Amino acid sequence: MTVVGPFGLRVRDQALEADVQAGLAAVEAGLLDATKSDVPFITEAAQHLVSAGGKRFRPLLVMLASRFGDPGAPGIVPAAVVVELTHLATLYHDDVMDEADVRRGVDSANTRWGNSVAVLTGDFLFARASHILADLGPEAVRVQAEAFERLVTGQIMETAGPRDGRDPVDHYMDVLGGKTGSLVAVSGRFGAMMAGADESVVDILTQYGERLGIAFQLADDVLDIASDSHESGKTPGTDLREGIPTLPVLHLRAQAAAGGKPEDLELVELLDGDLADDDRLARALDGLRAHPALEQARRDTVRYAQEARATLAPLPEGYAKAALEELCDAVVHRAG
Repeated sequence: MTVVGPFGLRVRDQALEADVQAGLAAVEAGLLDATKSDVPFITEAAQHLVSAGGKRFRPLLVMLASRFGDPGAPGIVPAAVVVELTHLATLYHDDVMDEADVRRGVDSANTRWGNSVAVLTGDFLFARASHILADLGPEAVRVQAEAFERLVTGQIMETAGPRDGRDPVDHYMDVLGGKTGSLVAVSGRFGAMMAGADESVVDILTQYGERLGIAFQLADDVLDIASDSHESGKTPGTDLREGIPTLPVLHLRAQAAAGGKPEDLELVELLDGDLADDDRLARALDGLRAHPALEQARRDTVRYAQEARATLAPLPEGYAKAALEELCDAVVHRAG
């Protein structure tokens, strides 16, 4: 059994492991090629996060999903490059919106070059993704456009917040379906679609990706509170400091509203204060790490990962299916 990638994904077949590694290497080369410009400064800014590394979660899913058709089909690697470029572009924009200082263990682009350059670099990556996508056919363009619409809609919903009377947790799960689930779903869809898999298989892997993507983001929510910067690659409490409503915080607020325990109300008051102060942020993190709301968020992460695994049931048994099941466990392990 071989370990693949920073997730520690266990692959039980040497041939599959070799093919996936070769595919990811081709994706890496494709990312570097797609982020080159005749203007050296644009190349430097566009390759900033590519060079910083990352889990390549979405390309990995493209590679595994392609195993249910012809994994050597010519559109698979370009499709994986498209989804990763799109993801990277959103990171540039997210860091501007969140005023983040660190991304993947390095200075964020907005910290290094300012907000304008970061936003425009994200736009440059979107343009390069679209250029590659055009060669994959009109159906691929349509799928990507619909996913991108969902992604942006999720971001807008997060910014606007839940409407009056809407349960904040339900609202948040809809946000995650758009912001994260949509592009991970496309990764599963593109891998199977480009490999020529049956439409029923394409649909299964799309649904799998959607649920796995939500589990992945929920694990990030937990990591923002429970991890240190070495483990997560970004500053702990970044989402807290920016007032971004993550699932542990939403669970805390719901419990405080329902039970009115003094310690819960005190922690909510702390979160509502100025977390730009490092001491206040540290106290907020300590409070959340000890609160049952964090464990509740971990259970939700496990539930979505289990739902993702369950969607795979109709697929034929084999090493590729086993790897997709292992990927569910790997995502959950991040939040453990």
